[in-house]
Amino acid sequence: MTTEQRYESAREIYKNIGVDTDRAVETLKNIHISMHCWQGDDVQGFDHEGPLSGGIQTTGNYPGKAATPQELMDDIDKALSLIPGKHKLNLHANYAVFEDGEFVDRDALEPKHFRKWVEFAKERGMGLDFNPTFFSHEKAESFTLSSPDEEIRQFWIRHGQACIRISQYFAEELGQPCVMNIWIPDGYKDVPADRLSPRARFKDSLDQILSIDYDRSKVYVCLESKVFGIGMESYTVGSSEFCINYAANNGILSLMDNGHYHPTEVVSDKIPAMLLFNEKLALHVTRPVRWDSDHVVLFDDETKEIAKEIVRNDALDRVFLGLDFFDASINRISAWVVGMRNMQKAFLFALLQPNDKLKELQNNGEFTELMMLQEELKMYPFGDVWNYFCGQCSVPEKEDWFKEVQQYENEVLSKRA
Repeated sequence: MTTEQRYESAREIYKNIGVDTDRAVETLKNIHISMHCWQGDDVQGFDHEGPLSGGIQTTGNYPGKAATPQELMDDIDKALSLIPGKHKLNLHANYAVFEDGEFVDRDALEPKHFRKWVEFAKERGMGLDFNPTFFSHEKAESFTLSSPDEEIRQFWIRHGQACIRISQYFAEELGQPCVMNIWIPDGYKDVPADRLSPRARFKDSLDQILSIDYDRSKVYVCLESKVFGIGMESYTVGSSEFCINYAANNGILSLMDNGHYHPTEVVSDKIPAMLLFNEKLALHVTRPVRWDSDHVVLFDDETKEIAKEIVRNDALDRVFLGLDFFDASINRISAWVVGMRNMQKAFLFALLQPNDKLKELQNNGEFTELMMLQEELKMYPFGDVWNYFCGQCSVPEKEDWFKEVQQYENEVLSKRA
């Protein structure tokens, strides 16, 4: 049977439970995921040399890492050619592209230092999201926006303000909003003597960053929490409670990264609670493995549950979603493609659920039938709809895309130093 014939069969099967597969495919085409640039070069960026800092590490030394802006752009292009649909690109501030021997520190970054990325995005009809980079810098060796050293704190405040101006430049040039996410690595390895003062300084720093004039319809500033990191196992300044309360009180967005909570917490359960009190949310989807938070996204239970909660609560236009992982032990382009396609598969799986029927069963207390139907749906011909969607978007079906990654590795990646 051809892909189209298998799809026609799947369409009839889903139709019998009240699901319109054509509508699901069209909806999925318009779900734009923000793909993170930093998978392509292990979060190194172009504004410093030396190892990562701020509780961030990459492991592995797979050959072919991008070392220049052009190499990274080429690799991003290759990944996007294998991912169905139209998406956004998520940049960190340390990916500034300096030309003609110019270099400025992070507190003096300007829109012109990201002109190459805007040109790249314009040519591909995609938007850009942004992140200040509060790590891997000599002034980030201990604390940043919560630093007791006022000179260091003001440096990072200026960096945050510069990034808002750059984000608005992205939005105005590309004609779509820019999501700008703030995350800091500040914290203590062991039990602190004062938990309040660092958070008070962080609050004041955020107040100063947000005090500059910017268009909130073009720039959505987000605040991301983290439970712990390497070197800050006992205390993080930007805890979940701090970030959610600050965002709620200052008209910015909470960003939840599903690798930034205790191992028994799940972001899928937090989404509907947050939607009751927030017009919009932001998510970073990753895959936590025990204590580490940034593994390649799989088509696993939590990824599916995150997508289900967004879809079943009609929140596709209320949730900004990006991916965040970095794995240097495998082909980096393959990591991008696997993660992005898996997030799209999760959304398709959610769109193919008879959500009204499932809610009705729950509300009527028919939990036996609810469990039965939820389990039977796992065996429905979801894969046939996915392959049809890939064909509609002119990208390879099933695992066929991997042949192109292997060819690119042989012809391009293997020749890099």
